[in-house]
Amino acid sequence: MRITPIPPEQLPADIRFVHDEIANLVGHSQSQVNMLDETGALIGPFTAMLKFPAFGIPALSFLRTLDIHATLDKRVREVAILTVAAAYGARFELYAHQIMASAFGLADDVIASLAAGVQPQGLSKQEAIANIVAHALTSGHLLPDSTYQRAVALLGKDGVAELFFLIGGYGLLAMILNGFDIPAPDCQDK
Repeated sequence: MRITPIPPEQLPADIRFVHDEIANLVGHSQSQVNMLDETGALIGPFTAMLKFPAFGIPALSFLRTLDIHATLDKRVREVAILTVAAAYGARFELYAHQIMASAFGLADDVIASLAAGVQPQGLSKQEAIANIVAHALTSGHLLPDSTYQRAVALLGKDGVAELFFLIGGYGLLAMILNGFDIPAPDCQDK
């Protein structure tokens, strides 16, 4: 780990406000996931966002917008996020979203396959196309027109646009996590 979490009492007032807002939000929406260390500091991508607020807070605002305006089914979103996390090997993203995917009802075998970067059996048509699109885009390829058309047929044009931004947003998070070598909580000492 190249940066360490900042205990809340060490943050300037304006950044402390952001910290407390994030802690409150994730405490409600992702309470199953450990997002705080023993000092009460936010961990995961939030460490970098708070340490470098000129970049981190706008990135956080973008990611928050993806949640506020989400129309895609939560399971579809988690399939896409896990596909991105697996493509980049982002440990914290994999940790958090395996837990969230389970909370939203994805089967353990599906979650394990997604985390391993394998297209799982048993996905709905919408979940499968989210996996295919996320895999294609994280592989650095232009999305084939046939794939785009199938995605539009299943998710609608607005849904596909949301999916593209979701994949990009979680790709950004994965790069931040990997760049700063931020592990999952159960890997902190490794």
